[in-house]
Amino acid sequence: MNQAAPHIYFVTGKLAEPAVRSIVASTAEQFGFEYSIGVLPITVAALMTPKWLLRHIQVPSHATQVVLPGHLQHELESIKQILGANVACGPRDILDLPMFFGEKSNLKKNYGAHSIEIIAEINHANRLSLEQTRQEAKRLVREGADIIDLGCTPGHFWMSVGDVVKCLVEENIRVSIDSFDSREVSSACSAGAELVLSVNSTNRNAAIDWGTPVVVIPDIPNDEKSFSESIDFLAQRGIPFRLDPILEPLGLGFTTSIQRYAKCRQDYPEAEMMMGIGNITELTDVDSAGINVLLLGICQELQIQSVLTTQVINWARSSVRECELARRLVHYSVTNRVPPKHVEPALVVLRDAKINEYAAEVLTKLAASIRDKNIRIYNSEGEIHALSANVHVCSEDPFVAMEQLLASPVGDSINVEHAFYLGFEMAKAMTANTLGKQYTQDQPLDWGFLTRKEPHNRLRRPKKKKP
Repeated sequence: MNQAAPHIYFVTGKLAEPAVRSIVASTAEQFGFEYSIGVLPITVAALMTPKWLLRHIQVPSHATQVVLPGHLQHELESIKQILGANVACGPRDILDLPMFFGEKSNLKKNYGAHSIEIIAEINHANRLSLEQTRQEAKRLVREGADIIDLGCTPGHFWMSVGDVVKCLVEENIRVSIDSFDSREVSSACSAGAELVLSVNSTNRNAAIDWGTPVVVIPDIPNDEKSFSESIDFLAQRGIPFRLDPILEPLGLGFTTSIQRYAKCRQDYPEAEMMMGIGNITELTDVDSAGINVLLLGICQELQIQSVLTTQVINWARSSVRECELARRLVHYSVTNRVPPKHVEPALVVLRDAKINEYAAEVLTKLAASIRDKNIRIYNSEGEIHALSANVHVCSEDPFVAMEQLLASPVGDSINVEHAFYLGFEMAKAMTANTLGKQYTQDQPLDWGFLTRKEPHNRLRRPKKKKP
């Protein structure tokens, strides 16, 4: 016996009713549910308060779910206590309704697993105080680092490296030491460092006494002979190691170095490997997120178990968080043999995956139906639109749009506080138009994992002073 289709009751206001009816109808056909729409006696749904909603809503007895306007999300739990558990808040923009149902019907099971370890370097750690190093290490761990790599400065012996390692280990922070100075490495290993970066023919003899796993590198990037000799030397002496053929910058051998990683995996199919990705993220004039995803995708396919990343230059300042998200994305992609698309929205930072905008003629019709003096802001076709009763102004330039608004019939009602609010919203709208992002009034722009929450504050018009 086929299970009856769910019946969803959508709640809206009078102004949005035509758009809601059109979009709900097509969405219901796409996702196979029955529906009814409750148009409550309020012009704008966004002005509903939970108290007002509960006084006016009448849920049909046959409804299996209620979908409320998205702005009520922060009050949803208190509303559920009255209406029951089968209540949800839809998207703030009705145009996102198909995506809302699509996401709910295509949840990624077991998403989040990963197999790549993140080693985050604190560059020139010897120049920091113990407390500075401790705080930086804890921050990197919070962002997703598994091991904190203490980067030393060649030619400057770090006398207190053992104390720093000991302090971090006591904080339950895993530590690696990045130095070719055998004295620094020995001190760090004695204090609890669990990995040494790096070893080649110049210092491999000293590795015998450290009792610590090491990262093996060639003497120079394309020197396969020295690389294999160091590997054999360590293997014969039972010293655990990870292999790093060295990733070279774009323009200086990047493609050849990727081929070396593939050959290394072929030659040593069981060996642990590491890729130092900072030579690309730090030395390429581009935001690091996309590069990190691509490089970790290569690592996942080649079963490279760890990456070394840095956050020195400003465009790579969030590399650890990017790698933390990227390793989950590429693991899901490779494991399930699907493209890494529409899986991890937090990594889409600069632009948005999809933009929903009303056409200019739709906004013109909407403006003709507005009866109150509240000002709505929209983006459409590269312009900023401001709508109110008998008012519809638009321009690519927020200053021009604001001048038009001040000269309009609602201009006299715009006080200083309201002007600041409108300027803030129009600046967001211009940024969205510039970059290709979704703009929704009173909502933060979506910067992926960098999105900053904006408290929703409804502006109240000041009361007129009595004479």
